[in-house]
Amino acid sequence: MATTINKQVVLRDYVTGFANESDLVITSTTVDLRVPKGSMTALVKNLYLSCDPYMRNRMRKPDPLSPATAQSFTPGKPISGFGVSKVIDSGHSDYEEGDLLWGAVGWEEYSVITPIPNLHFKIHHTDFPLSYYTGLLGMPGMTAYVGFYEICSPKKGDTVFVSAASGAVGQLVGQFAKMMGCYVVGSAGSKEKVDLLKNKFGFDDAFNYKEEHNLIAALKRCFPEGIDIYFENVGGKMLDAVILNMRPHGRIAACGMISQYNLKNPEGIYGLSLITYKRIRIQGFNCFDYFDKYSEFLEFVVPYIREGKITYVEDVADGIESAPAALVGLFHGKNVGKQLVVVSPS
Repeated sequence: MATTINKQVVLRDYVTGFANESDLVITSTTVDLRVPKGSMTALVKNLYLSCDPYMRNRMRKPDPLSPATAQSFTPGKPISGFGVSKVIDSGHSDYEEGDLLWGAVGWEEYSVITPIPNLHFKIHHTDFPLSYYTGLLGMPGMTAYVGFYEICSPKKGDTVFVSAASGAVGQLVGQFAKMMGCYVVGSAGSKEKVDLLKNKFGFDDAFNYKEEHNLIAALKRCFPEGIDIYFENVGGKMLDAVILNMRPHGRIAACGMISQYNLKNPEGIYGLSLITYKRIRIQGFNCFDYFDKYSEFLEFVVPYIREGKITYVEDVADGIESAPAALVGLFHGKNVGKQLVVVSPS
């Protein structure tokens, strides 16, 4: 049976504190170019890999008290995540050679997968860049759609704040909110990102949180009448400042808390008592619970993309050797837009 070299991104050991590029190593092995006869698996060639903040929690040692580590990576083994792939060989009835898909794959050049409904999706809209299926048309797009429309219960005229607003999810939430007729402000960590929010994504206002000495005052300046909806991507001091500025009956969609993922001792939230007095609803969510709505999401978003009403910015790293730096860079704010890795040009 023919084989080929398969480069992989392997976790060296469980990570405590800030992740470093050295925590991930590139190794090589071989892979058979045919799946066993009678198998329900598929061999795929990975074209793009998606760098996502939740992957940091999977680098932790499993902790029975923490659901975030329930699917920790295994040291010495390839890490995994979402990617865009092309089928090389298949024993699965739903996939054949040449099909394109996005979903869960190993961080490697080739993966052997067992396609699972609502975890692997065949790509039918091939008139868009395939890289979009790591972001706009993939998991981050679904996260923005579900988090905003299902969790936030938006109404025209709502005031909306989005943290980490230039990232894979935040840039879409802001655009969805503007299409609803909301007033939208975003925070980001550089002047370049703030300019992007205001001049490309159409946010009404934006600020660089690194330049604000008082986040409570910054939010009061942007929202003198308070915040109706907060799309939470950051946690920590930002969440505390937001709660103080929320309006009665405000809604907070807790998508992620990237500021906390690398801390040995996560920061506490001091203003939680206000959620009682202000009747604030805070709801965590996971887009995995909503993947059955993926076709509904496509019906919603594809026309807007074709009409030029939604734009998307990607930060592209070249080659699987660049994957460790691209992933770790997320936690230092190095990416501008959706971070992804090109493994094999499509």
